[in-house]
Amino acid sequence: MNRYNWARGPFSGFGLFVAAAALIADQAHKYWMLYVFDIGSRIPVGERSPRVPVTSFMDLVLVWNPGISYGLFPQSSETGKLVLIVLSITASVALSLWLAHLVTRFTAASVGLIIGGAIGNTIDRILYGAVADFISLHAGGFNWYVFNIADVAIVAGVVGLIIDSLFLGHKTVVKSQ
Repeated sequence: MNRYNWARGPFSGFGLFVAAAALIADQAHKYWMLYVFDIGSRIPVGERSPRVPVTSFMDLVLVWNPGISYGLFPQSSETGKLVLIVLSITASVALSLWLAHLVTRFTAASVGLIIGGAIGNTIDRILYGAVADFISLHAGGFNWYVFNIADVAIVAGVVGLIIDSLFLGHKTVVKSQ
């Protein structure tokens, strides 16, 4: 019996579990930051946006990103927001189907992280019209872009795929019987 098919492979369940874990962590953090910690009300005198210092190199802030990564392609129109939502959902479905063809747990986890992060940011677009970002890293006068847990999951997933591609023999052929 062939254990592979177009929609379900040996690591599909694991990859979807990782996606769900990333999604839950992202949405729980966003809920806490917005409604429990109430970052929006923590604006220091003389500043336009909330900024809460955590360490000498990290602040918690509230930035609404109407675009994609790094604020690219900002969308203020309803049509633009809808296009980003449809693209994110399409990419998540395509990645979910790709899980059926993956032959390692590591690669499935990497793809799962990307799926979970993409869905987390898509939920923000649907609920708020933009993605809520909170973590600001800075050192020596250099400020990194502001990001959230979903962004961390997506970047970690992409790094995992690069590691798999370069070092872990991702080209292993699975023979069906």
